[in-house]
Amino acid sequence: MWFRRDLRLADHPALTYASRDNRETVPVFVIDPALVRYSGSARLAFMYRSLRALNESMDGQLIVRHGSPEDAIPALAEETSADEVVVSRDYAPYGRLRDAAVGEALLAHGGRLVGQGSPYAVAPGGVLKDDGTPYAVFTPFKRVWQRIGWSAPLDIPETRWSGATTWASEGIPSEPAIACTLPEAGEHAAHERWATFVTTALAHYDVQRNTPGVAGTSGMSPYLRWGQVHPRQLLADLGDSRAHDVFRSELGWREFYADVLFHKPDTARRNLQSKLDAIEVDTDAAARARFELWAAGRTGYPIVDAGMRQLLATGWMHNRVRMIVASFLVKDLHLPWQWGARHFMRHLVDGDLASNQHGWQWTAGTGTDAAPYFRVFNPTGQSERFDPDGEYIRQWVPELAALSNMEIHVPRTGAEVIATGAAPAMVDHAAERVEALTRYQSALGR
Repeated sequence: MWFRRDLRLADHPALTYASRDNRETVPVFVIDPALVRYSGSARLAFMYRSLRALNESMDGQLIVRHGSPEDAIPALAEETSADEVVVSRDYAPYGRLRDAAVGEALLAHGGRLVGQGSPYAVAPGGVLKDDGTPYAVFTPFKRVWQRIGWSAPLDIPETRWSGATTWASEGIPSEPAIACTLPEAGEHAAHERWATFVTTALAHYDVQRNTPGVAGTSGMSPYLRWGQVHPRQLLADLGDSRAHDVFRSELGWREFYADVLFHKPDTARRNLQSKLDAIEVDTDAAARARFELWAAGRTGYPIVDAGMRQLLATGWMHNRVRMIVASFLVKDLHLPWQWGARHFMRHLVDGDLASNQHGWQWTAGTGTDAAPYFRVFNPTGQSERFDPDGEYIRQWVPELAALSNMEIHVPRTGAEVIATGAAPAMVDHAAERVEALTRYQSALGR
């Protein structure tokens, strides 16, 4: 049983299949340098903690190997005389290529790779129009996705482990030094977090989910990303209320973006809307300097700086703020969305390639919307609307804490900067909005 993005025991179709008929099941996780290379310290620390939690849940039997899966998995299969390697199917671009290579290597040794289940309620590619083509718009996708439906969650299977007490394990690496506070990792922590959300905030999710200063979101995204909970388990607890339906839709967006990436794998790096390939973006040394100020939370726009500092301090950022900081990078600073997406994937513990890349493309206007380039978020207006009391800004930009609720949202210049110790405003939003629209219209020939 080769674990990847499915670090749990319950509701695990691949593990249930591997454990059938009381078969010996060899549990393994491969530390793949191709993925480690692009992960920041917080992301790696959460992954290692998640592996320790999984290992504890199977009484220390998890085998950890280091290196290319194409080498490590066939080697372990041969070592243990395993005839099958069972996995949860991976639908991301790298995962599909990796699994194809591992499958070929196993066949050469007389084994086979068996895929069972996926990280989604409905696997990518499973929601199609009547003519067999995929959906490019979320709302009709969601209707069919819900109509197809999903099975009830599975119990933890009875498993006869043959693991690290029998076969060599190279061990879970020591955590890198981190300067941030991460959520507790593991399947048990995931269900505790979900239970708390259900009893305290789910009933108001539709109203509070956009307010970053309020604990109105579920906090489940890191657990979904690493498969410590399956979306089926969350969907099984949802009813028909407005708040529950909005939460169900958010899970649907995760599945929609996975479906888009499955059908268009090159959109991990390229525009979905190729007509916007001609848009002018800045990539010179001055652009790099602007990017570094954005990444450090020193743009001079309080809500943007709060979000970027939250990311560095926690490995997470509120979803409304993700859209605000993304819009600022792309449409106020005129930088490539790929720069921001790469920064997010490096630092977010919940960084999911499909959701991240297509969330960025949605904001950049290059993704799944019909006419989105007119959408330029006003960071001050967004701050006033969604953080009216300034609670979020005060938490993450403490040098502004003494300002009034009216003043705290406004970018500072000149003597105001000296008085507060705040970063000076990098740009004039009104002017950059005009520049952004000009660039988009030029690319579209308008």
